[in-house]
Amino acid sequence: MAAVLTLGPAGRYSVRLYERMSMHHCFETGSVVPDLRSTDKFEALSELIRRAPVFHAIDMRAKFEEAVLSREREQTTGFGHGVAVAHGRVQGVPRVLIAMGVSRAGIPYDSPDGAPVHLLFVIASPPHLSLDYLQALSTLVRCIHDREARDSLIDASGAAEMEEWLRRAFSAGLVHFEEPLSGRQSRGSAG
Repeated sequence: MAAVLTLGPAGRYSVRLYERMSMHHCFETGSVVPDLRSTDKFEALSELIRRAPVFHAIDMRAKFEEAVLSREREQTTGFGHGVAVAHGRVQGVPRVLIAMGVSRAGIPYDSPDGAPVHLLFVIASPPHLSLDYLQALSTLVRCIHDREARDSLIDASGAAEMEEWLRRAFSAGLVHFEEPLSGRQSRGSAG
């Protein structure tokens, strides 16, 4: 159970409780496409959505794909350092799902640093799981923050090895969100 504190009308706070979904399923088998062929970012996004079996669970996959492409047209999701994290939120997505595609050649992506994207992630989530989506995004970014982590993924021998690396790193990163705030403060973190 988690709580969201919001400031309402007349300056009063309200607390909404919600059941947070587990994210430990992320990067299950079928989450990685180790050989993206497309060299255009929009084509690469479509290819990843079509080829990643994890997205086959989405009832309205075409609608999800259009949401991802539409979001990308508004603003690039390229982070820099060869990484992009695109996303779409639509009804019919059963839970937060993440796929990764690897482009060894690199995809021109309009990233802030101008570097081509080698690791392309797509996150799918239903609209009502906004906090879970943000948790997944934050955890993912922490997992691939350093160059050594990104190089490990690119150099992995295949999809199974990449999925295992991502599953372990992602689950370890989730611990930050699942422990009580008091546990984090005792280690000197501001939360």
